[in-house]
Order: sequence, then C-alpha cells, then structure tokens
Amino acid sequence: MPPTAHAMPTFSYSERDLARFRETQQLAYHCAEQVAAWIEPGVTERQTTAELRRRLVAAGVQDFFHVPFAWFGDRTAFRHFHTPLQFFAGSRRLEEGMPYVLDCAPVVDGYTADIGYGGKVGENRVWDRLAADLQVYRELILTEVRARKPLNEVYAAVDAQIAAHGYDNRHQVYPGRVIGHQVTRNTARGPAGVNVFGFGVRTLQTLGRDLISERLHGRSPLWADGRSSRHAPTPGLWAVEPHIGFRGVGIKFEELLVVTEDDAYWLDDDLPHVRRWTAATTTTTPAPAEPTAPAEPTAPTEPAAAATAEPTAQEATR
Repeated sequence: MPPTAHAMPTFSYSERDLARFRETQQLAYHCAEQVAAWIEPGVTERQTTAELRRRLVAAGVQDFFHVPFAWFGDRTAFRHFHTPLQFFAGSRRLEEGMPYVLDCAPVVDGYTADIGYGGKVGENRVWDRLAADLQVYRELILTEVRARKPLNEVYAAVDAQIAAHGYDNRHQVYPGRVIGHQVTRNTARGPAGVNVFGFGVRTLQTLGRDLISERLHGRSPLWADGRSSRHAPTPGLWAVEPHIGFRGVGIKFEELLVVTEDDAYWLDDDLPHVRRWTAATTTTTPAPAEPTAPAEPTAPTEPAAAATAEPTAQEATR
C-alpha cells in the first residue's frame, strides 16, 4: 500500500483555468474534425498528421504536449506494435472501409489538452458497434472515480468491461500501459515547439518534475494498473483515453477529467463522441422492451463477420 502519512493535494485550478483548459480542448477537437472532413482514401498517416499540425498552429497552438498521431486500419488497434517508434505516423494509406484515429495534444498559453478522435471512411459495422459501446467506458470511469476507487482498481474495472464486451484492451499497448495521465498548466521555460522522442521539451521538463514530486508522496501522474497507481484519484486534471479493439478495428476517446477532493466530472460534454451518442439516443424510437441499456453489453458476433467482408461504400462517413 502507498504511504498514508501524506495528505492528498487540494484542487488548485480556478474557474478561469478550467475555462482555458476547455477552450484548448475544444480547439483540439475542432481541428481534428476539420481533418476528419479533409481526409479521403489515398492519403497517408504522415500527410494527415502534417495537416493536423498545420491547422492547430494556424488556430494559435504554440507548443505540443506530444506530436500529432494518426493511425489507419488495423493500426488503430495497435496490431503488431512492438516498439514505441511504431506509434509515429507512417506510410499507411487510407482505404474505403478503414477506421482511423487522430490524436493531438496542443498547448496554448501553457494550458494543455490531449484528445483522441475516432472515425471511419465508408461502411464498417465493427467500428459502428465499438463506437456505440465506447460510451459505457466514459460512464464507468466517472462512476468509479467519483467513488474514490484507487486508480489501479478503476483500470481493472475497465478491463473487466472490455472482457464483457468481447473486445481487447489496447491502451495497455501504450508505453507504461497507461489509460491516462495528469495534465497541468505548463510553466516550464524550455524552447517551445521543440520535440524529443515525440514529446515537447517543456512537456518532458514538466513530466519529470511531476514524476519526482508525486513519487515522493506515493503517487504517480501516470495512470496504469501497477503499484504506482494504487492510490485514490489525485485532485487535478487527467487526460483519460480508454482504447478498445476488435480484430483489425480500434477506437478510443481521450478527454480531460476533472478530479476534486470529493467529486469528479468530465470537463466538457460538448464533444464529438458525446454528441454522436446523444444523436443516436434521440433518433431511436423509445421501446421499453428493446435492450438498449449499455450496462448489458454483448460480444459483437454479427459485426465480427463483417470485419472480414470487403467494404463497398462509395461515400465517406465521418
């Protein structure tokens, strides 16, 4: 068990701070949506990350927590990933029926966001099923954190839900097996816009400082399933990214979770994946007998068959 002599820190952000974090997160998602409308079959991951970076910089981004990422096809599920270098954008070209994931972490005036945007081009029934089921994880994580469960136990609850769905845990492939990490206002004085191993120099300075500080108190700014995460959620902001996969399809969301001394809430509900779930709910005719509750998920037996079928759609669906 972690040391108990040290009190948990208090929540240190003002409403103005939260508004600035929210603005940065909205900016990130807005640029991701613009790129999602721009991409088409034939573009590569490298071209996509270059376009995402261009739009972010044009929108006022001054630095990056990490460089933008784009993954196409089975790379959205991190299939055959063995080294950190495989996370960087490559030469994979987008094709009809492929899923994609965009990930970016802009910094504006020191306020950081880290977002994940999942989409598809054409028809992909497996992606449709995963995208709908992803809502369960957002609700589950919030419930568990509000109950002040240790972070490693929240991670285990997410694992159990992934198994219940019949999916694979793909965030365990990230370095450190992380499902999330703390976000702070970046006050480091290193050169802006300079990256080392995909992370901004200022990010590395801030992470190093936070790692040392938190470890001294028996905590970690990285949220995984190991010993360092055996503590209650630390007050502050956490970028949380449950990433699920089925065969060659992967999807995630990533957004900021606000944790106070006695509560937790998502920083913003006006996000693409939340709007998608809301739209799906409002367009479904209410029927009490229909099993729509996300608390009783089943394995994607029908979409699984579709995963091997050749996509035929001619029109991109974002």
